[in-house]
Amino acid sequence: MSTRFGVLGTMEVRRNGVPVDVGHAMQRRVLAALLIDADRAVSCDALVDRVWGDSEPANGRRNLYGYVSRLRRALTADGTTITRERGGSYRLTVEPSTVDVHRFRDLSGRARKAGSDGQAQALWREALTLWRGSAFAGMDTPWFNAQRHLLDGERLAAQLELADVRLRLAQHDEMVSELAARADEHPLDERVTGQLILALYRCERQAEALEVYERARRRLADELGVDPGAALQRLYERILAGDPELTVPRSPAPPATTQQPARSGTAESQPMARQLVPRLLPADLPLFVGREYEVDEVLRLLGEERSSPVTLLVTGPAGVGKTAFAVRTGHLLASRFPDGQLYADLRGFGDEPAEPFTVLGTFLRALGIPGGTVPTELTGRIDLYRTLLAGRRMLVVLDNAADAGQVSDLLPSGVRCATVITSRTTVAELCGHRRPLDVLDAAAGLALLREMLGRERTDAECGSARSIVETCGGLPLAVWVAGARLAARPHWPLAKVARALADEQRKLDELAVGHIAVRASLELTYRQMTPASQHALRMISLLPGPTFAPWALAALLDVGLSEAEALLDDLVEVHLVQVESVNTTTIRYQLHDLVRLFGRERAEQGSAERDRRAALTRLLGASLHLAELAADALSVDFQGISQLDLASWRLAASEADQLVADPLTWFNDERQFLIDVAEQALEASEGVAPAAGLATTLTTLFQVGSHFDDWEKLQNRALEAAMHHGDLHSAAKVHRCLGELTTVLDRYPEAVDHFEQALKLAEGQGPTYRASATAGLAYVHRLLGRHSTAALLFEEAADLAERAGNVNCLVYATNGLGVIDLEQGRVEAAVVRFTKCLRVSQRAGYRPGEAQALRCLGQSRRAVGDHPAAADAYRQAAAISEGLGDRLSATHATCWLGDVLVRQGEHREGRRLLARSLWTYREFGNLWGEAATLYALAEAHLAVGRSGPARSRAEAAVRLWRQIGSSRWLAVGLDTLAEAHALAGDHTAAERARAEAEEVRKA
Repeated sequence: MSTRFGVLGTMEVRRNGVPVDVGHAMQRRVLAALLIDADRAVSCDALVDRVWGDSEPANGRRNLYGYVSRLRRALTADGTTITRERGGSYRLTVEPSTVDVHRFRDLSGRARKAGSDGQAQALWREALTLWRGSAFAGMDTPWFNAQRHLLDGERLAAQLELADVRLRLAQHDEMVSELAARADEHPLDERVTGQLILALYRCERQAEALEVYERARRRLADELGVDPGAALQRLYERILAGDPELTVPRSPAPPATTQQPARSGTAESQPMARQLVPRLLPADLPLFVGREYEVDEVLRLLGEERSSPVTLLVTGPAGVGKTAFAVRTGHLLASRFPDGQLYADLRGFGDEPAEPFTVLGTFLRALGIPGGTVPTELTGRIDLYRTLLAGRRMLVVLDNAADAGQVSDLLPSGVRCATVITSRTTVAELCGHRRPLDVLDAAAGLALLREMLGRERTDAECGSARSIVETCGGLPLAVWVAGARLAARPHWPLAKVARALADEQRKLDELAVGHIAVRASLELTYRQMTPASQHALRMISLLPGPTFAPWALAALLDVGLSEAEALLDDLVEVHLVQVESVNTTTIRYQLHDLVRLFGRERAEQGSAERDRRAALTRLLGASLHLAELAADALSVDFQGISQLDLASWRLAASEADQLVADPLTWFNDERQFLIDVAEQALEASEGVAPAAGLATTLTTLFQVGSHFDDWEKLQNRALEAAMHHGDLHSAAKVHRCLGELTTVLDRYPEAVDHFEQALKLAEGQGPTYRASATAGLAYVHRLLGRHSTAALLFEEAADLAERAGNVNCLVYATNGLGVIDLEQGRVEAAVVRFTKCLRVSQRAGYRPGEAQALRCLGQSRRAVGDHPAAADAYRQAAAISEGLGDRLSATHATCWLGDVLVRQGEHREGRRLLARSLWTYREFGNLWGEAATLYALAEAHLAVGRSGPARSRAEAAVRLWRQIGSSRWLAVGLDTLAEAHALAGDHTAAERARAEAEEVRKA
């Protein structure tokens, strides 16, 4: 049974040529969004974004599950599957050749590699016949529009490649109309214009060709303010000059051996070479996958007519496939450089790098200079080499260069020549076009394994194959070595190698076959580095996470930030470290997993254990110091306990202040790294106190960013370590922070237990530690409706905070007392407390306290019906919280702003804010906020006489308040539910709700 999928036009599925119904428009969007990533996992978030963009409905994810389920049933007949993977991603397993877009790309890749123009023409034609119209026709979201634009570009590129092939095949007389139409459609595309001009000229329509050029020149000047590019200008000049080579396609020059007359004298009068056409490129590799975009880019660059020689620098780490890339592109370009291709392995990182003198001798002999007449001086060889290449169309490939000094004498000066240089360094001193190569993505790595082992063997153990690619980090050399070992042992299951590679102690040993090994390749680079750079690599390999910033290396090495940055520049230069991201404050770097393992081996061999431990201790200290500065800048937490005395190492004050000038941005960049540092220290069981200190310092940053999973996981680990080592001081701090977390997550019994444990462990430690735990416990009791207990605890917390000088906690406790006053009807007393909190917070610069006080003043104004004043207070509170990046606190204000807007008659805007708040609360899993918003929505619907929606919202709020155990708000929700029942005419249900509310209040 043959099923074909089409997205290059309207979305369609055909089974044995018969259309298959895959559902309505939204369901077809889901299938199309999965087909573009066939056999690759697509996250739920990405799928939602692709299908709906900014217009996701409230129940979008629920709809998505239904669409996927129905698609499974529609496609199951032919074995196509859609699986749900860990993390909620979806994977559509389908043979890529059955999807037109993947077949189009495969045919395009094969056409570019074709051995003859005839083969290329057939492949390009087959690829273009797959198009039935505009890609993803009728699907209008930002993602689909972007994909359509991308694919339209690929289609145009294919059309242009086919046109080039046909022009070389002398089919110009059949092409003029087609090219004219394309030029009208793409009037600013100089390649399209050039093809039309060339076809017209070959059809003996020179005047029209020149007119097309002049039209294009005027349009470029009028619309872009530029002249035609060098290639188009050169074509124009050649037409004016009547260049005979333009009349018919140029065929590759034969390897002629015409002997030139010998002359004597200096380099210019050296015996001229026989017109040999050197073909020194190594054999093209049969195993070459991925890199389609990079190859196309190089073919365009080196295939253009230029007024000066072009140099391409292909750079990347050891084993990334630079040589294979250069050789493959060299063979593809051979027809464009018919006078020959020179190649030299410069062995730049070996024990005996090739000397330019020796390489030039090899090149000159390949160009036909008899061995006895090759100049004996370097200058003479350079002059003769450049003289011979001056008028030729020649490609020079200089592989594995160490630096600019090794290649500068080998660069040709002929304007029709091109040079490709590969290097593990960036070769910053050289000018030219740069094409850095990165590791392969998962799909390309898997394709390489399939090429080596066969599709049947690879697909039979697809999970193990993916694991091999993943543990090799996509490094082509590593994947090739793993594949070569398996190819040589057809009886081995892939799982055997996958298990071996998963063991970090064995990974580098496993990645060796014959004389080829990943470790040896990295060793060549390492040996060429300075001792300082080698030491830096050894220390970086100790880092716990894949990415890092320069300050981490500064701590490891006990140096300043600028020195660390300079060392990182050296490591980037040799591609052992990659730049992962750049922002306004810092650069983040990345270490490939195999380089990390190599570095750790060298660290164990070349750095004493005590030095390694000292480096990690400094790293922990620097992390704690910077996290504390960032948390202090936000001033969200009310604990008020500094951890800086635990920081054993700090950056210079000016450097640290600059790094955390924008604390939220810094934390978002460093969050996972800081977690990894804390967990590494906890795992080592050394320095539990500073590790737990870092874990608790991150509380503020976790809270502001709503990173609740990270918060809980890290601090539970810290609590376990602190209790195991008998560090009760640290355990008390962690219990207090976990109490705050479980309060935010509406897990009140757990919160009470954490706060009580914190108080128990803090007994005798003075007011500092007890104040914040007491205030947190009071807050939970208030939420549970235990106002008497809460008031006593808030009073105690306020007294402890005042004695400790903890302004944040004092404001928090005083605000809590005000809320109790408000909930018990003492509005004016509450206003006095909230106003005091506002003044104290403003004097102390405690912005979160200021926002909370304004929010509570808004509640006070709402309670007496002063809705305009309440709305103003809520807006101010929301603005402060948004400025701090605290979305949850901002939503608390926005929710009640929506409520009072409804009460003022601004129903549409009020309901909009409430709906937005409800979505945010559900995103964060905040049940109390969700219940409050549902209650406010119920009130909003009651205000306009909608009994049905009011009742459903009130019932949902009541269910949540029952679940939370908040008696006061349960009673309020039941009152609203009673009103909704009454409005609907169900007076029995209304009376039942009122009676339950009364019972709750009495309990």
